[in-house]
Amino acid sequence: MMIRDLLEEITLGVTSNKARSGLTMLGIVIGIASVIAMLSIGQGAKASIEASVQSIGSNLLLVMPGTQRGSGATVSAGRGSSQTLTLEDADAIAGLADVAAVAPESSKRYQVTAKGTNTNTSIMGTRPAFLEVRNVSVEEGTFFTAQQVTSRAKVAVLGPTTRDDLFGEGAAAVGQKIRINGLTFTVIGITESKGGSGMSNQDDIIFVPISTLQTYLSGGSSVSTISVKAESQETMTSVQEAITALLLERHDIASAASADFSVMNQSDLASAASGIGDTLSLLLGSIAGISLLVGGIGIMNMMLTTVTERTREIGLRQAIGAEKAEIVWQFLGEAILITILGGIIGILIGYSIARGMSAFAGLNTQVAWSSIFLAFGVSAVIGLVFGFYPARRAAQLNPIQALRYE
Repeated sequence: MMIRDLLEEITLGVTSNKARSGLTMLGIVIGIASVIAMLSIGQGAKASIEASVQSIGSNLLLVMPGTQRGSGATVSAGRGSSQTLTLEDADAIAGLADVAAVAPESSKRYQVTAKGTNTNTSIMGTRPAFLEVRNVSVEEGTFFTAQQVTSRAKVAVLGPTTRDDLFGEGAAAVGQKIRINGLTFTVIGITESKGGSGMSNQDDIIFVPISTLQTYLSGGSSVSTISVKAESQETMTSVQEAITALLLERHDIASAASADFSVMNQSDLASAASGIGDTLSLLLGSIAGISLLVGGIGIMNMMLTTVTERTREIGLRQAIGAEKAEIVWQFLGEAILITILGGIIGILIGYSIARGMSAFAGLNTQVAWSSIFLAFGVSAVIGLVFGFYPARRAAQLNPIQALRYE
């Protein structure tokens, strides 16, 4: 049988029962579309997480409380229960080589009111160096000065989301008064939007001098985080080691295993974020892949039914000289054609769903070429795998018995 004749037979076999072929193809369409859409959500979430990590600052190191001394925590164990980081620690770190800027931070959530409105948001006490360390810009007004930190001034800089919640979207808030935990503060600036959501929303925050927070609000002297900006990407490792050695000495701790603090650099945060995104993509892709498996089983079921219905046709072809390989390729080709067509339609639908979720649901989705090639390749493999058994079964029919089949 010539290739042209084979293609004609394959096309005729698929189109002879359009309803059944379409329903079988639907399983592949749904599976491929689900894979594309789910992977786009995973890739978009990964990109959002990585962008959030990058937006918190460049060449950044975070010094955070660890667990209480003697608990066996390591220096890189992460935030813990101790409260031994102080402003003096931040000042000492600022004197290290290759340190560009240092910003101690302390934050708590409080109820904030203004002109009959209220919100519950995070109040962060810090110093002016926070702008440089965390890549924050002021859109309106000014940030507080070192003099205002020293004088414990009751001034506040609002994130744009907090401004909108208290005064209305885009309202002129500079110069207005707000009350934080019953104390009156004057708004002196609004930061530029950096995006975010939930607990990580960098726009839903109020900045005040750290001395003001400690004196009038929190009542403590410790800091929750010390953000450090290294001079360059190349010096981050050496600065991290120097900070660790300095704090171990200042806190009179002999071993890093007993440290009451932790030091993380931005590379650690980016790696962790990337790992979370990859895991999410794998999970979503695996869930969507189940529908592809179901679609493949549907193809096998349809082809087995087709072989049964066309038994006499198969016997006739064999009787006039068709070889087993030609019978195999005919039925296998029909399965592959259905999966490829379903794959193409599924890719188009999946891409449209991803774009729709980004446009109307506000989700950050990214359709990568790798996911398209993966989905298309999987659909072709499904056609081969699930179409081979029915095709082989058709080729092994006995011609005489096939001709007698009713």
